[in-house]
Amino acid sequence: MEGAAPNAGGGKRCSMKFSEMPYQRPDIPALREKLEALRARIEGAQSADEAERAYRESDALSQQYATATSLAYIRHSIDTRDAFYDAENAFADENEPVVKEMAQAVNLALLRSPFRKELEARLGEVLFTNLEIEVRSFSPQNLALMQEENRLQSEYQKLYASALADWEGAKLPLPKLGPYKQSGDRATRRRAYEAEGRWFDAHREELDALYDALVRNRTQQARNMGHESYLPLGYDRLGRNCYGIQEVEAFRDQIAKDLVPIVNDVRAAQARRLGLTSLALYDSTVSFPDGNAAPQGTAEEILEKGHAMYRELSPETAEFADFLWGNELLDVRSKEGKAPGGYCTEIPAYGAPFIFSNFNGTSDDVDVLTHEAGHAFAAYRAMRRGIPSNLWTPTMDAAEVHSMSMEFLTAPWHERFFGPAVRKYELAHCEDALTFIPYGCMVDEFQHRMYENPTLTPEQRNAVWLDLEKKYRPWMDLSGLPFYGRGAGWQRQLHIYLFPLYYIDYCMAQTVAFQFWMASLADRGGAWARYLRFVDGGGAKTFASLVEDAGLCLPYAPGCIRKVGGEVAQWLTDNAR
Repeated sequence: MEGAAPNAGGGKRCSMKFSEMPYQRPDIPALREKLEALRARIEGAQSADEAERAYRESDALSQQYATATSLAYIRHSIDTRDAFYDAENAFADENEPVVKEMAQAVNLALLRSPFRKELEARLGEVLFTNLEIEVRSFSPQNLALMQEENRLQSEYQKLYASALADWEGAKLPLPKLGPYKQSGDRATRRRAYEAEGRWFDAHREELDALYDALVRNRTQQARNMGHESYLPLGYDRLGRNCYGIQEVEAFRDQIAKDLVPIVNDVRAAQARRLGLTSLALYDSTVSFPDGNAAPQGTAEEILEKGHAMYRELSPETAEFADFLWGNELLDVRSKEGKAPGGYCTEIPAYGAPFIFSNFNGTSDDVDVLTHEAGHAFAAYRAMRRGIPSNLWTPTMDAAEVHSMSMEFLTAPWHERFFGPAVRKYELAHCEDALTFIPYGCMVDEFQHRMYENPTLTPEQRNAVWLDLEKKYRPWMDLSGLPFYGRGAGWQRQLHIYLFPLYYIDYCMAQTVAFQFWMASLADRGGAWARYLRFVDGGGAKTFASLVEDAGLCLPYAPGCIRKVGGEVAQWLTDNAR
């Protein structure tokens, strides 16, 4: 892979604009030969030094491969119609399980090393715990199924990216319905949701078939590895190393018992502000009768304000922001053919995080900028510490703390984006963050039920979703709406198709982010220092250790939700308009 991986392996990374980063399809046979040689070197090592050197060389090769596949994925998601990168992304989908098998052989050699204790002291015990989880989450028997899973996921993403809603004689990508869904005119909001719902209804059979195939595929993978359902395998594939299904259930129970009543009161206050007796789905996106706060300026101006904000936030974020903005590492404008949603990923060889989004002229543009920049900031710092890539990122719950906390820790700069409407934004942002948690738990419990009952029909799946709506969002009226009214609203949630069981992480992270925010209201400098330590803990610590080291309560600990929910509710009461 010449030209694809300068300086892979850690330390200071070189700067190169994204448009100039060369892509070359990975040479899989050559990669196999090199990784096999490194596996043999680890097994034959006569000292911990020799074993560590060989492992770090294998990690550098993995970073080279990840650089190529990341470039292909980003460029494919920027324009899913690009035939070249569509083919390269398909190549990556096909070969990702094959490369995983190669990496597993290296990991097994390291785990079985007679120098393991010394290596654990050098690299950290968590690395070895994570490698053990990674090893047990993969079986060569599942190679073909994993390839098929990747293909199905890409098919869903391409279908979603192709979505165009009929709107007033025009065809709009779904993200561009955002401003209409937040219109101050109730009829306009409803029409926007109906336009979105009609697209999903028109593709009902395709969406049902894709999800059914994914559930059956994942279930078979799990059964091939001796599991009754996909759940334990799914937890392992998320690298969860300090809690399991019972802790997640305990957390969801706390949300249903202690937070849903608080959110019910918040939604009732929102309805009163809007002059309504109850909230329909199309009302939930509007917080004020004269409309939500919208960011001032064009997408380019919002990006410029974001750059200035991070330059002022801290010396660490200033360095990061100059690197990100100076190297074209953000693509945020919505356009036809672009994949939906937003994400942050890494281009390892260049030490470069990359932010992908779909700006739509609403406050979501600022939310996604601060959220994904939280991920990017953590990745930027991790890729410069010379540590193995397996330690760059903690489990996803902790990684989402990076992003969700950043949304609130940047509060002193929000006025630059929203001007005189900043108080409206901050109240709505807090309400949205709080009300998201029950929704996220609904998504998680839905997925648990799907994998516990993999043979459900589409109609039965929709019935489960409607049942969970009553449990977690009893204030929400879905009646009369296409798509949503029949209980299929879960199909617009990308994570359910693409990232199974990865959603409760957001809910736990939001609970921790609220605690960082409350700490910042009392001592901004101290809260930032604690946040920076949390970020720099990376994957060397478990989620539980990171939270406890920051002096915060674990989301699934008894009483945590009552405490945090009460503090946030009090802030809302004190700051209500």
